Amino acid sequence: MSKNNISFILHKPQLSENIGACARAIKNFDFNKLILVNPKTTFPNDKILATSVGAKDIIKQSKNYDNLGDAISKIDIIIATSARFRNKNIKHINLYDLKKIDFKKKIGFLFGSEASGLSNDEISYANYTLQIPTNPDFKSLNLSHSLIIIAQHVSSLIKLKNTSFKRSKKIKSANKKEIQSMLSLCIKNLDEINFFRPKEKKPKMLENLRNIFYKMELSDKETRILSGVFASLGKKR
Repeated sequence: MSKNNISFILHKPQLSENIGACARAIKNFDFNKLILVNPKTTFPNDKILATSVGAKDIIKQSKNYDNLGDAISKIDIIIATSARFRNKNIKHINLYDLKKIDFKKKIGFLFGSEASGLSNDEISYANYTLQIPTNPDFKSLNLSHSLIIIAQHVSSLIKLKNTSFKRSKKIKSANKKEIQSMLSLCIKNLDEINFFRPKEKKPKMLENLRNIFYKMELSDKETRILSGVFASLGKKR
């Protein structure tokens, strides 16, 4: 296990103070990777740097993306945090299930905006959704509080246990970029045969397709095979 494999992703964060506090929480537990997606405030700014206190280095080396797809392209497993149960065919886990995650892979913890959290469309990019156990009558957690709870728990797991996995070293898991490329080819071919009907249902159908492919834990070889299949189907027409 390596702490360098862990990234904390803030999707559309709104408050500068929360971004700074998240950076501080990341450094508190000796992590170093902060990713922002379309922050609603100027990044970086003086408030962010002031709130981060001694974690200015985390802010300065953080990465800022315009969209979620690009932000997660090099991450193997995305764990989305949500206070709400989603009626989706996606694996729901709690903090104690994190011990089953292969932290030898690149892991990203995805957090939604302070006002609305993560949408179902954004959740569709994830392999798992994670719920932090809270008072059922008051589930809402501050963004930085959610992050620090997860950072502390993961830090403890990495220190206490080095999990062994029997999967062959010859098998390399597909990264998000490879899966996105395959999925784009699939969608292109489906568009050409006018599969997405009616048009107003296309966003939901795309969401369901991502849910299918991102949770399959495909190898890079399997991804190449499926890409070849989709390319061949396109040529047949």
